[in-house]
Amino acid sequence: MKEKVLEEKKQIVAEITDKVNKAQGIVLVDYRGLKVEELTELRRNYREAGVDYKVYKNTMMRFAFEEAGFEEFNQYLTGPNAIAFGFEDPVQAAKITDEFAKKHDKLEIKAGIVDGKIIDVEEVKNLASLPSKEVLIAQALGGLNAPISGFANVLQGTIRNLVYALDAVREKQEAQGA
Repeated sequence: MKEKVLEEKKQIVAEITDKVNKAQGIVLVDYRGLKVEELTELRRNYREAGVDYKVYKNTMMRFAFEEAGFEEFNQYLTGPNAIAFGFEDPVQAAKITDEFAKKHDKLEIKAGIVDGKIIDVEEVKNLASLPSKEVLIAQALGGLNAPISGFANVLQGTIRNLVYALDAVREKQEAQGA
């Protein structure tokens, strides 16, 4: 019986470790005081954004964070905790959590991990204020496109002026030849 329980715990630790290693953004929260409806809303928000939200025992998370090389993160594992893993966008988990916490003051952001760096509450909130990955890419591409468009317009204007000048020369030669 003990072997079976131990094996189950090892599997849970391996699952958490795998998620920690694969996640681009992680947010740890204290959910005490939230009503069932509020927790359901939070889970739905996470699910719609592709963020994995789960409640694990702190002891399981401690082992997993140690295995993943984030021993310092264990200082935040006190009291009841839930954890959100953002696999596609490092900002998404922080953004959803911060927006929800603004409406529901019972949800307490404790810490996070982004790009292999442990961040505190303020850094999670700052991260949440950043635009999403898609918006940043669009902004960067728009910034790159502007100089190219300007250059194309300048070239087009130069070519247009050359055509006008050649047309004027042609008209002049036709007038002299006739």
